[in-house]
Amino acid sequence: MNRWLTTCGAAGIAAAALLFQPACAADFPSRPITLVVGFSVGGSNDITARVISQPLSDLLGVPVIVENRVGAAGVISAQHVARATPDGYTLAITSASPLVITPHTMEKLPYDSRKDFMAVSLLGITPETVATNPGVPAINLAELVKLAKTRDITLASSGTGGLPHLAIELFKSAAPGIHVLHVPYKGAGPAVADTLAGHVDGVVVDLPAVSQQIADGRLRGIAIANDNRSVFLPDLPTAAEQGVQGFVAVNWIGVIAPARTPQPVIDKLHDALAKVMRQPKVKDLLAKAAVEVSVSETPAAFQKFINAEDEKWARIVKTAGVKAE
Repeated sequence: MNRWLTTCGAAGIAAAALLFQPACAADFPSRPITLVVGFSVGGSNDITARVISQPLSDLLGVPVIVENRVGAAGVISAQHVARATPDGYTLAITSASPLVITPHTMEKLPYDSRKDFMAVSLLGITPETVATNPGVPAINLAELVKLAKTRDITLASSGTGGLPHLAIELFKSAAPGIHVLHVPYKGAGPAVADTLAGHVDGVVVDLPAVSQQIADGRLRGIAIANDNRSVFLPDLPTAAEQGVQGFVAVNWIGVIAPARTPQPVIDKLHDALAKVMRQPKVKDLLAKAAVEVSVSETPAAFQKFINAEDEKWARIVKTAGVKAE
């Protein structure tokens, strides 16, 4: 028995790891699991982690702890998970920035986003949304494009080099000839606040940051940057529906593990997460944060999605010449 336990703990020994991974996975989990969140309390990533933690704990039979390691657009938390023991007990609740954006906007990262992680599952999506101050003389995307060809339009984002900033650059390339000035803020809150106050014409941010303001009329919804309309704002058309093709920028929330985590453990986590995300209570709670549940069929499918996102944003960053602050 002691020898068996020793072998399971020595996952770094390749032959032993290959031989005993299935047995170790069968006993997984046997102690608390930590979900590391790279963004502050109250954000979409944090809300998602806290909504799923108890149902996941109930399903797996061990405590599931949420730990916030905030900073550098998720880089600090991603670094922590990349260096964690690859046993399935330390996972990251992550989104686009640390995996598919900062690798192209920052000169040096403390991890390799392609080699240091394993995909577990996509959990949800939050498309980028264009909203304007009601005083801007444009009631839809076509009119905003027309206006932006006659004068400068100021669009705020949550910061230089983040997904909303890149979405603005994508908008500019998808609608050639428009004059858009990017105005970066330190977070979505200040960007939305200055749009409400009329200090900038509009804002491009994740849907949860503006869904309520659009719903109650304080901001004018212009477009959803996704292939499909949002279930939370079904009356707001997509960019493509309004004649701007290729303007698709969707933030997403998913779970990743350190590289070399045993595949049977990854599969077990994916299956558990899929069951949790199907629970009506989980869907309802995430809906209040405007996070639309979207689960990958397999870990491999999520990895394929991440790779495609990485290639897409690498091209956009290169074209726009964007660098993180």
